[in-house]
Amino acid sequence: MEIRTLQYFLMVAREENITRAAEQLHIGQPTLSRQLMQLEDEVGQQLLIRGKRKVELTEAGMLLRRRAEEIISLVDKTEKELWNNEEELSGQINIGAGEFSAVNIFLPKLISSFSQKYPLVTYDIYTGNADLIKERIDQGLIDIGILLEPVEIEKYDFIRLPYKERWGIVTSINNSLATHDYVTASDMMDIPLTLPNRNAVQSEFSSWFHDDMSKLHFVASGNFITNLISLIELGICNGICVEGALAKHSRDTIRFVPFYPELSTGTVIVWKKHQSMSVLMQQFIKEINYALNE
Repeated sequence: MEIRTLQYFLMVAREENITRAAEQLHIGQPTLSRQLMQLEDEVGQQLLIRGKRKVELTEAGMLLRRRAEEIISLVDKTEKELWNNEEELSGQINIGAGEFSAVNIFLPKLISSFSQKYPLVTYDIYTGNADLIKERIDQGLIDIGILLEPVEIEKYDFIRLPYKERWGIVTSINNSLATHDYVTASDMMDIPLTLPNRNAVQSEFSSWFHDDMSKLHFVASGNFITNLISLIELGICNGICVEGALAKHSRDTIRFVPFYPELSTGTVIVWKKHQSMSVLMQQFIKEINYALNE
């Protein structure tokens, strides 16, 4: 399976028309049609449903589209890395990050200092929870991730960051909880709650709660509290989250109340272990250590 053929296939998938795709690729329509048929023969699956006006992807075609996009992205990234040299670094650093204090405080400082030294470098920042970021690191789509613990990091190299996150409840300012200095397990027994959908976080909260989780009333779950703020403002639910997740939500309609006893967690920067690292990534990791030791 050649890279060029995958690029042809992706153009057809985007244009949904073989004639338009051929024009974009500056090749003849018969040549493109022949390449697509050869690709289908090679994978042993029908990839396209050829209509009179429109080309649609089969289920196998949709799977190949996702994989082809990942492959082309990795090829482009690899080519840029191979051209790099330390004197004039360029290329893109792919960063995965969640919503917490280390991302809001440390990441801007890191990118600012690195950009001053290497202005040709660009950054792609993917927002996701720790599980999604690790998956993309494993696939080679993300170079480095900033993760909120608890997280299994045995198969990654990592640097622990000097940032702790307090867990608690974000609630409507009209809720009686908003007047509390802290929230205990007993305060949560009769209120509607949301919980992050990461299993590791749920396990951590369960250990803190010290009781049967089925006694609590969960009305929703999600990756990020951002998606639930409107529900919280209306008093529909109260969100369990870390304090740093609210740094960008300076609303007078909600308030964060920490747990008591305190539940806190750390943050780490991770990257794939035992990989051949580009010059760009070597310098970026050096910059992380430099920023932490300033």
